[in-house]
Amino acid sequence: MSKEDAIPPGWSYNPASWQQRLPIVIAALVGFAIATYLGLFQLKVIDTVWEPFFGNGSRKILTSKTSQILPVPDAVLGAIGYLVDALAGVIGGIRRWRTMPWIVIAFGLAVGPLGFVSVLLVVLQPVMYDAWCTLCLSTALISVVMIGPAMDEMLASLQYMKRVKDARVSMWKAFWGYKEVQGKVI
Repeated sequence: MSKEDAIPPGWSYNPASWQQRLPIVIAALVGFAIATYLGLFQLKVIDTVWEPFFGNGSRKILTSKTSQILPVPDAVLGAIGYLVDALAGVIGGIRRWRTMPWIVIAFGLAVGPLGFVSVLLVVLQPVMYDAWCTLCLSTALISVVMIGPAMDEMLASLQYMKRVKDARVSMWKAFWGYKEVQGKVI
């Protein structure tokens, strides 16, 4: 099999190629590292948090009521989300949009909502607390940057699933990547 046959029909590039996915995985790992650091501050494992621009802003945001609404601090949840993004990004080969639609759709669902929540939390910083958190803004930017490439691959998988449906092949088996249905629809 050549790399060209890994390109979805109607596309000029493969959204599941490593050139497309590796930057997302790297961004997710950077987000994981930052969110873990912020989570350690929220869990009081470390006493201070680095803030180069906004004075006491990071401390104010990270100890706010919003950051502690859930039983687990929001930065810890963010770290878990970034780790899931990174793991979902490395699973499967360059044809996974049709051989493993389940992981591509899970990847898209993990990246999309995380980006939305990050943007929402950034909006809340000045509105509710009149403060900014530099590292929180950094992780939100990482989340937003990851959305586009992840949605491209998810779109390729959803288009594949539509072709499967149109060809009257089992969508269930295609979704889970059963070998018996692979090759019946491209």
